[in-house]
Amino acid sequence: MRIFISCKSASQLVSQSLDAPLTWQSRLVLRLHLVICKYCRRFSQQLAVLRKAVQNMVQLTEADESIQLKPEARQRIINVIKQNQ
Repeated sequence: MRIFISCKSASQLVSQSLDAPLTWQSRLVLRLHLVICKYCRRFSQQLAVLRKAVQNMVQLTEADESIQLKPEARQRIINVIKQNQ
């Protein structure tokens, strides 16, 4: 296992960590990188802010009953799903 990783690898790990838990080795290597690299640290913080903003937007739009999909749009989505099955 390499202790030092590139910024590209670090950004991939940051992205992966949003989808699933990282192994303890990957978490350790990523944390070490984030300690020394302010750019990757900033990238990680920005992704966290974006994720939180999207979660908030989803909660607000799901709670707003005035937001509804038009029947034509619903049918187009159903047609595309059927074509891709």
